[in-house]
Amino acid sequence: MTQVAEEKDILVSTYAQMRETLDTPSTPWLDELRRAGMAHFEKVGFPSGREEAWRFTNVAPIARTKFTPGLGTITPVARDVAKQYSFGDKAAIELVFINGHFARELSKLDRLPGEAHVGTLADAFDADDQTVRNNIGRLVKLDTTPFTALNAGFVFDGAFIRLPRNTTIPAPIHLLFVSTAGADGQPTVCHPRVLILAEDNVEAAIVESYVGPEGAVYWTNAVTEVAIGKDSRIDHNKLQQESLRAFHTAAMHVHLDRGSYFISHNTTIGGRITRNDPSVKMAGEGAYAVLNGLVILDGEQHCDNHTLLDHFSPNCPSHELYKHVLDGKSSAVFKGQIYVHPEAQKTDSKQTSKSLLLSDSAEINSMPALEIYADDVKCTHGSTVGPVDQDMLFYLRSRGVGIDAAKHLLTYAFVADVTRRITVEPVRARIEDFMAAQHGLPRDLRITDLSDFDAEVL
Repeated sequence: MTQVAEEKDILVSTYAQMRETLDTPSTPWLDELRRAGMAHFEKVGFPSGREEAWRFTNVAPIARTKFTPGLGTITPVARDVAKQYSFGDKAAIELVFINGHFARELSKLDRLPGEAHVGTLADAFDADDQTVRNNIGRLVKLDTTPFTALNAGFVFDGAFIRLPRNTTIPAPIHLLFVSTAGADGQPTVCHPRVLILAEDNVEAAIVESYVGPEGAVYWTNAVTEVAIGKDSRIDHNKLQQESLRAFHTAAMHVHLDRGSYFISHNTTIGGRITRNDPSVKMAGEGAYAVLNGLVILDGEQHCDNHTLLDHFSPNCPSHELYKHVLDGKSSAVFKGQIYVHPEAQKTDSKQTSKSLLLSDSAEINSMPALEIYADDVKCTHGSTVGPVDQDMLFYLRSRGVGIDAAKHLLTYAFVADVTRRITVEPVRARIEDFMAAQHGLPRDLRITDLSDFDAEVL
């Protein structure tokens, strides 16, 4: 056996042994899901650069870090972070998780309209909830990535949202995931799971926030499954603002029924290494998907977004816009795929990736892709990469604006093309505040007015 193979076996067996030591909710079907997840992870191990999907993302720093399971203890640090990132009264309901464990004391559990349910997977597991049993693992398969299999192996808690027919939630549902290092600074790992089931004619905004104290070393490995019924509209926001020494891997799979509308805003600000795998399947005629992404990196941060717009039925439009702002020695990957099945006639899909490089050392690998098996479609994709526009820079300089301030203003305007489309005010404000602090701009600078074109694609 080669040294590389031996090292792989040691790394994988470490997680198998960790799984055996955990005392978590248990039922026969849940145990089977965990066993299957761990068996698949033991079979494939951590991905390597020899695999096409991971060619530009080196996960060796994750594989070689000795993590321990994160505890749900509400430490002063965890409490402070939860308070800092809470939506407060701006959320209809707010569930807080510490290292993947539900923190009831820190959560806001107001009453929701009708029979709408926002609770924890641990409670659903204890009750052997048939709905959860039938749906968890249905959309995200074990072989999606090695990390989705690992998540299944360790699943024990997370959020369960069920929105019955004709439900409207006027304020956002906030899922706040706080990760921390161990008491002695030991790196920790947690595997949050989110299951969202929206029936017919439902309208709601759901936010997943992933945060942690600066300087902490930990790994968040999350999986989200979203099933949306007919004629529903779900606005989903994910804000990743982890520690700059943390690791973040995540998969989100969405299933759309007839006439449903799904809007995703995926923002990556923190993390040392981030990998996102969002996938949307338009399974019903007339379903509509919007994938917007924003990546703002500096230093040696790295973010890899692999997106899939899966057109399975006819007359399904989709729009995708991902923007990257890269400074220092940061790097990013965008692999966006539009897949049109033979039955998906009249597909109208647009995909755009735009990247702004603020330093000569920053880099991005942008790979938009179309795979079309229908003959009556309109599909376009495009990718642009470049520095700050020198003509615009000269215009601002000629009017007395300093070079640093001019670059910051142009960067802010570049980002605003995405942030102004975010309708959940606390999410948009947090991103804008981050930009203001990073670039020395006033906090009251907001670019939020929507043009007619923006309104059409929201």
